[in-house]
Amino acid sequence: MFISVIGGSRCSREEAEVAEKVGAELARRGVTLICGGLGGVMAAACKGARSAGGTTVGILPGNRREDANSYVDIPIVTTLGEARNVVVVCSGQAVIAIGGEYGTLSEIAFALRNNVPVIGLGTWSLSKDGHSDGSIIVAHDPKDAVEKALAAIKSR
Repeated sequence: MFISVIGGSRCSREEAEVAEKVGAELARRGVTLICGGLGGVMAAACKGARSAGGTTVGILPGNRREDANSYVDIPIVTTLGEARNVVVVCSGQAVIAIGGEYGTLSEIAFALRNNVPVIGLGTWSLSKDGHSDGSIIVAHDPKDAVEKALAAIKSR
């Protein structure tokens, strides 16, 4: 299984701790972690996965494998810039969003548009006409996020 973890390239200490726990939980479940391959949430999630013996894939915006964070096992260069966000989210069977800014919001939108389930941990919420649309599955902690992602994959 493949699950994408998305979030800011700069994040709070709390978000980094959450991301690291998500990465470790994914690895313990035998899931390959996919991310944008850079810093912040991406590096923390990869660090957690690596610490638990998991495999990490970084979909990089540029053309240098060396730009990947040190916890990426498989760096994939794209030369796509932010357009690589589509590749990141569509490469996963589900997405776990942790915190994040507008780049994360764009990834959430791309995932939802492509029918990839999105699980949120302290991230964006979406509404239309003033009403929550419920498209992001809210998780309460890292283990809950992974369990909800796996359940979303199995229910498809």
